[in-house]
Amino acid sequence: MPLPILYSFRRCPYAMRARAALIAGAIRVELREVELRDKPAAMLAASPKGSVPVLVLPDGKVIDESLDIMLWALRHHDPQAWLGRDECHLQAALPWVIANDTTFKHDLDRYKYPERFPEQPQSAYRAAGEQFLQQLEQRLAATPCLLGATYTLADDALLPFVRQFAAVDSDWFADAPYPALRAWLERYTASESFSRVMQKFPVWRPDDEAIIFGG
Repeated sequence: MPLPILYSFRRCPYAMRARAALIAGAIRVELREVELRDKPAAMLAASPKGSVPVLVLPDGKVIDESLDIMLWALRHHDPQAWLGRDECHLQAALPWVIANDTTFKHDLDRYKYPERFPEQPQSAYRAAGEQFLQQLEQRLAATPCLLGATYTLADDALLPFVRQFAAVDSDWFADAPYPALRAWLERYTASESFSRVMQKFPVWRPDDEAIIFGG
């Protein structure tokens, strides 16, 4: 049986959370690392919108939204119960994921690339993003993970984006009033799963030998 094909870019937070869910679900895929400035024709043929991740299933079906890839993987196999019983964690995670993928991502892009958005100073974009960080800090001060004591879909979906925000000015973040958020982020980046998610692979070319990821 051929494996699903995952088009990915190592540093993209959407692709990161998809790869983490594939690892959590022990799902094996053929990974094709892409260069976003030179997207392969095979990926664009599968998903003309041209963003990663893109998962092409053996039957030809294409899944090109990161949350949908996560759900596809975890609904096949969820040994760590990221979805929870009767997918209760999914329902609890959705408000966090929606806020992350809309308002917080909007602020993150402007904070990370202020030269592209000169309408306001970088500090203003950081302050806007901090509204979401403050919500996360309040929740994580009460429980180790977003939905309670254990890591779930909610944590996996948000952490790559918080990591990006923290990295824009790591000195500022180290002193910011978010100790619970920092501890949450540090546990994530110190984990074996994160090391696997961030493993480096060469940019895929059509004649390359397949790289098997996950499982």
